[in-house]
Amino acid sequence: MPRRDDILAAALAMAEVDGWGSLSMRRLAASLGMSMAELRAEFRDGDAIADAWFRRARDAMLAPTPKRFMGLPAKQRLRVLMLRWFDELAPYRRVTAEMLGAKTWLFHPHHYVPMVFHLSRLIQSLRDAAGLDAGGRRRQVEEVGLTALFLGALACWCRDGSDGQERTRRFLDRRLCQADELMARCRPGKEKT
Repeated sequence: MPRRDDILAAALAMAEVDGWGSLSMRRLAASLGMSMAELRAEFRDGDAIADAWFRRARDAMLAPTPKRFMGLPAKQRLRVLMLRWFDELAPYRRVTAEMLGAKTWLFHPHHYVPMVFHLSRLIQSLRDAAGLDAGGRRRQVEEVGLTALFLGALACWCRDGSDGQERTRRFLDRRLCQADELMARCRPGKEKT
């Protein structure tokens, strides 16, 4: 029986050809030589497959970093981590954007409500991996700022057809510099973000 990674790869390949909205669990199962029951024991539906795809990106973002990583300025640490997330999803950028569209479709609140919690956990993981350990008001500002930064970069990335996601990289660099300057003004003498 195919492993979860094989199922995910097959689903992505099918969606690359037919679009995410046309993904059929029946056709996916048949392509893998599985019964529907076997497939649904691994993934209840396409949304669960999408969640597994986004978990892969989170895991890539949180993969071990070089020893010198924590010695970098915070904006560089954030850049590295966020680009790991985007780079992991890049081979299926269009399909990923379609997944997000399906999750945020007005008549699918059962998908987009949990997305808020997934996003919050992703931002918390990003803060932690980047070594942003502030508490109190600064933590709140970081969380709101990183969420806005991430969502802005995600919107840019979803439409980015440039080589090597160069447009997204430039967007991220500009916004990280702006955030760094803002945080420096807010708390002189503290580490910049």
